[in-house]
Amino acid sequence: MSLPEGIVIRKYEPRDRATVRRLCCETGFLGTPIDPVFEDRDLFADYLTSYYTDREPESSFVLEQDGVIKGYLLGSRHTLRQQWHGFFLNFRLFYRVMRHYRTYNRASRDFIGWILRNSWREVPATPKRMPHFHINLLPEAQGVAGTREIVNRFLEYLRDSGEKAVFGQMVTFESRRVRFFERYGFKVVEKREITKYRKIHPEPVYLTTVIKRLDELPGRPMEAAPRG
Repeated sequence: MSLPEGIVIRKYEPRDRATVRRLCCETGFLGTPIDPVFEDRDLFADYLTSYYTDREPESSFVLEQDGVIKGYLLGSRHTLRQQWHGFFLNFRLFYRVMRHYRTYNRASRDFIGWILRNSWREVPATPKRMPHFHINLLPEAQGVAGTREIVNRFLEYLRDSGEKAVFGQMVTFESRRVRFFERYGFKVVEKREITKYRKIHPEPVYLTTVIKRLDELPGRPMEAAPRG
């Protein structure tokens, strides 16, 4: 399956940083803007993207449609480095939250409360010292060919680097996204409900962990399976 006209997959570049941060916030609430849930976009983007854009940019990719970035895959091969970054980042972000807490609206304060009380309970298990990725595409760029190709490029990068397996985490509230990854050899390891969405979404929302071994099949990592 070839890419539709106008779709380009390429390595992340420093000039993409502001766009990646904006897309993170524009899709942070189940594919829609994060603002109704949490109003501090800079803090939200720092938490979710800063390691990948600032510390390990060589492991990420972007999807362009007619010259405009419409999605990204943020990846990491260096788990311990990412964990240390997150450890110190959490202290800095907590300080920023406390400084501005009184100025936040009720929804933002509820979001902070959920993070402090429940978020750590609702993260599914992840493998230790294994490369991982997060993928995020705007609705108009979520075609099968583009999604497959950006994941393929990342998996090929990992294989060329000598990695043997990879895991990803994604927010899911229906099965279609999981089925896409299962079709191409990913296996669901665990999923847990994200309770912060119970009052604002009509059905349960989960954080799901999927894993794929990179040495199972020869050739490109995500060739479509034959139908029949």
